[in-house]
Amino acid sequence: MPKTSILSPTRRAMIGGALATWPVPVLAQRAPVITLLGDSITAGFGLPASAALPAQLQAELRRLGSKALIRGAGVSGDTTAGGLARVDFSVQRDTDLCLVALGGNDLLQGLDPKRTQANLEKIVARLKARNISVVLAGLQPPPVIGRAYAQEFRAVFQTVAKTQRVALYPNLLAGVAQVPSLNQSDGFHPNARGVTVIAKALAPVLVKALKA
Repeated sequence: MPKTSILSPTRRAMIGGALATWPVPVLAQRAPVITLLGDSITAGFGLPASAALPAQLQAELRRLGSKALIRGAGVSGDTTAGGLARVDFSVQRDTDLCLVALGGNDLLQGLDPKRTQANLEKIVARLKARNISVVLAGLQPPPVIGRAYAQEFRAVFQTVAKTQRVALYPNLLAGVAQVPSLNQSDGFHPNARGVTVIAKALAPVLVKALKA
């Protein structure tokens, strides 16, 4: 004999309606991850971790209301070749946006800008192939660098950003380079105050890139 429901049609309709309106739990959305692939500037050379760029940039993002998480992947002394060699494991798979901030050591070592450009193009291409958005940070050579070399080096970042179709942040050290009060005694690495200037200028750019 087939079983019959002990609920009346009216009762079944009431329960069905209640279930249809029962609140469905919403899974917490994962906070986006921003990785800083760079050299001593992003690694915080000469500074405690709390004053380095990853920490100060994280604080600035919070001030702007962003829930993004900053992950530092800077290695002091790294060139673009070094960044290319480690990009696949330094930029983890959960990264949504990568700031590529390399090239300063290429400049200091007087490396061929064509090599720097080729390395940056490969880095960006690998990140894009992994569906990771990119912001490329450029550098402005100091006045002591020969004019012809400086112009060729400066153009590298513009060319890579254009050919790879990624956002360009023209000068990572804008407002800090050549300002003694914002740099350490070596005149090249920013001090804590200098890092604050960089973080305040860079944070809105990264927030915009995440939204894009």
